[in-house]
Amino acid sequence: MSCYFRHLADILAESGIVVDKENKKDVDRMIHEYLDVEYKNCSDAWRAFKESVRDDDAARKKFIDHLKKYRPRD
Repeated sequence: MSCYFRHLADILAESGIVVDKENKKDVDRMIHEYLDVEYKNCSDAWRAFKESVRDDDAARKKFIDHLKKYRPRD
């Protein structure tokens, strides 16, 4: 999994997302998109999350609402 997924376990659970082998890339892309970080740049994504979401309840809720839009591919 992406290097920061373990730190987002509670947020992913609250979003209703269970990350597995089939969807981890899609979820990771969605997170990078939200944070406006180039895909596969794990360190920058984690840094952006810490700076903008982690300690801000309103930003956390907005992030979770974004993740709730995730729809697995059929």
